[in-house]
Formats: sequence, structure tokens, C-alpha cells
Amino acid sequence: MAATLPPPPVVPVAVAREDGRGTTREGVLVYLETSVAIAAPAPTVWDVLTDVETWPQWTASTTRVRRLDGGPLRIGSRARIHQPRLLPAVWTVVDLTPTTFTWTAHAPGAATVAYHDLSPHPDGSTTVRLAVDQTGALAPLLAPLLAPLARRYLELEAAGLKHRAEDLARSR
Repeated sequence: MAATLPPPPVVPVAVAREDGRGTTREGVLVYLETSVAIAAPAPTVWDVLTDVETWPQWTASTTRVRRLDGGPLRIGSRARIHQPRLLPAVWTVVDLTPTTFTWTAHAPGAATVAYHDLSPHPDGSTTVRLAVDQTGALAPLLAPLLAPLARRYLELEAAGLKHRAEDLARSR
């Protein structure tokens, strides 16, 4: 079982951070991240992660996901995601590489960005980093209320992804 990292702090003031691609997002008010080591090859993990409509089968952080377009996940793809204790949100893919995808959701007063990054290893395992950040006028007010829930959902997604991908890898 992978070691669980301590939860990162909720940043109560505007900060800038590197997003891993050499650019800086200004005004990030909330940043949460978790990583998980998965005993499965990156293509298997990627297949599970990018089949977003199946997320409710392997993570309790989502109850329903409906793609709003067809075909493989691509820049501009959209999905409506229902999560417990949150209003449904439409997420739009804004960045996609063979090992990462990033999508955004907007609500009045807040914008949320979710990052999904895979790091394959020579032994056939994969480390996955899941992160979320939030900006906007309402982010400082929402952070104390929503950050613990968002942190829990990141952990549920990481654990569910690990379990699902490792099960698939064993069955192949």
C-alpha cells in the first residue's frame, strides 16, 4: 500500500504556483494535491482515468458523469459531473498530453482547475498526481467550507483509481 502524504495546507491568500509546465497561475487561493503509486502500467491507468463516464464505478467522489460530446477525450471535451454535497458542474478539458489532462469548471465567483498527471516508471508502475486549484472572488469564502471535502474527494479518487487500475493490470 502506498504511503499517504499529509494533506497540503489550504492557502488563505493569493499565491502563484508552478503548474508543472513552466507557467504560473496567478491568484490561486486554494491548492490541494495528492499522489498515489499504482502497480499498473501508465496505459492501463490512463485508460481508466480518461474513461470519465465510468468514474462512479470506482470512486465514491462522483455519483454520475455524462459526457456532453462523443469520441475520445480531447481538448474541448466536456462532461457534467455530479458529486455528493456539491452542485453538478460542467468540466471542460483545456490541456491533454499522452500522460496528463487538465480540465476546468466555472461557477459564479469561482473557477476550479483539476490536474491529472501520470509518471510512468521503468518497473511498470505509475505514480499519479491529482490536484485541484481554485481562483475567484468567492474562493476565500468557499475555501474553509469546501477544502476539506475537496481533499477527501481527491483521496477517494486516488484510492479508487489505484484499486481499479491494479485490478485491470492483474487480469491482463
